[in-house]
Amino acid sequence: MLSGLVSNGTITQSQADAIIKAAEDMRAATKSIRDANRSALDSVITSTLGISLDTLTSRLKAGETLATIAGDKKSALITALVAEINKQIDAALAAGKITANQAAAQKAKSVDRVTNMVNNVKGFGKKANRPGVLPKPTKASPTSFKTA
Repeated sequence: MLSGLVSNGTITQSQADAIIKAAEDMRAATKSIRDANRSALDSVITSTLGISLDTLTSRLKAGETLATIAGDKKSALITALVAEINKQIDAALAAGKITANQAAAQKAKSVDRVTNMVNNVKGFGKKANRPGVLPKPTKASPTSFKTA
């Protein structure tokens, strides 16, 4: 697309290069934030449940839900995850990534989304690549999921 704009003289090659660089930088920054948010969620889960990340990962891969893994700590897990997700929403609002209305709408859905995720999501596999289902985790993040 940019090469066509360069070819017809709409923009220069240096402008096209600057656009490409800015897009790459934005993707890297977004990935960094997403990874930090996922890591924070992993930390909340492992600290709330008192288990290691390796244990969590293996149990999720074995098909257990977070509710099963949490046992009698399920309510505390949901509360802790909602608090972390709302903190991440507040950070996105403060950074100007979302509006106050978007933040309020996302927060209003946090409890239901987290409760659904804790109760229903089992491990990770082929289903994790479908829209509306948790993304396939990276090695560093066995609990990757959208926060909003």
